[in-house]
Amino acid sequence: MNSLTAGWYVVYTRSHHEKKVAFGLSQKDIRYFLPTVKALRTWNDRKKYISVPMFPSYVFVYINDKRDYFSTLDTYGVLYYVKTGKEITRVSDQVIDNICLVVEGGNDIEVSAEYFRPQQQFFIQQGPLTGLSCEVVKYNGG
Repeated sequence: MNSLTAGWYVVYTRSHHEKKVAFGLSQKDIRYFLPTVKALRTWNDRKKYISVPMFPSYVFVYINDKRDYFSTLDTYGVLYYVKTGKEITRVSDQVIDNICLVVEGGNDIEVSAEYFRPQQQFFIQQGPLTGLSCEVVKYNGG
């Protein structure tokens, strides 16, 4: 951790501890982002929609300085920061904004059954992701 610039980072948490970590971070006045989606869970006697993390075991954290860095690591349930090599990986604000758009869009997102070539690029013109561009990475494993 040679240079720490203010921004969004990702922490890896214990399994099923994302909401506990978010609560702990809020108690320390550290800004966090825990995107959740609704999922249908089935028990023996009932079915229920519950809110589950979009990225299990990960929480986004906005770090301003080294105090926030170490305070986050000291939060119950946090295991470590996600790293690239020896440096902690910073997430761009645009990525966080795009995730927010997806979460806010809720169930309005549709999946097309059309064929798309890998590396084909699109500009989304309507729906909750309006204005974003995307690229096909894989289609049916290819």
